[in-house]
Amino acid sequence: MKNQPRVIALGFFDGVHLGHGALLHTVAQRAKALNALPSAFTFDRSPTAALTGRVISLLTGVEDRRRLMEELYGIREVVVAPFDVMRDMDWRDFVADYLQTHLRAVHVVAGHDFRFGRGGEGTPERLREQCGALGMGCDIIPKVELDGITVSSTHIRALVEAGELERAARFLGHPHILSGPVVHGSELGRTLGTPTANLLVPDGVIAPAFGVYASRVLLPDGDSRLAVTNVGVRPTVNAGLAGVTVEPWILDFQGDLYGQTICLELHKQLRPERKFSGVDQLRAAILENAAQTRSYFAAKGPVQ
Repeated sequence: MKNQPRVIALGFFDGVHLGHGALLHTVAQRAKALNALPSAFTFDRSPTAALTGRVISLLTGVEDRRRLMEELYGIREVVVAPFDVMRDMDWRDFVADYLQTHLRAVHVVAGHDFRFGRGGEGTPERLREQCGALGMGCDIIPKVELDGITVSSTHIRALVEAGELERAARFLGHPHILSGPVVHGSELGRTLGTPTANLLVPDGVIAPAFGVYASRVLLPDGDSRLAVTNVGVRPTVNAGLAGVTVEPWILDFQGDLYGQTICLELHKQLRPERKFSGVDQLRAAILENAAQTRSYFAAKGPVQ
């Protein structure tokens, strides 16, 4: 693929939401017409965080961004560039030397608010003009709105942090996901008859509001199963509050997943996390949540 011409979407793509989807759909269409490779360019870390020094927890890590772009929008290559290098590059050199010469871009697609190059001097208008001078195509995609609200990663982060996962999914165009290797936990779930496949929240990624969620788990073999997922600090059995855990109990599944990577889709908060009077009450609540999860997905119908 190294020498193949590319049509490239430009952006950070945190969450890969509907606004990003407008860019990625355009890339796929342009690439087909030009017999080019549909590609995306992204950074290894948040440009906003790097430039402002603020801590910005993200919706998705790099690998989840890559997977969503490939699976949902047909992107065949995702270029992940170090932001610290790109921030010092002249905006003209970014277009001429990096995009056109190094990546062999024949057409680029960017959002209405895309900034690039040293000091953020590269604007959509300058990108369009520079591409025209170099004989490259360029599309600038206007903002995408839903319910009168601009679709943005910032808005969706607030919804996820509030536990409003169904509303977040409307703006994302897909369920909110967390993925990573299954790690060992306290194994309390096993003693309750509800064994969990514990995940660590990826570094720099936000955790949803503490609570119990109707979920779906994508297994390493490509199968998917329903799950009841607790996100929080397990107050009934963890008085020390030793960190946030993400614990899906995968329904109708038996097997050893330790060390294997799974992808967790969080669809709907069933209840906030709470402290029960004992493990019997906790187990009864989990079983009720399992029934609620089955009903929720039955009402949604088969997986599309």
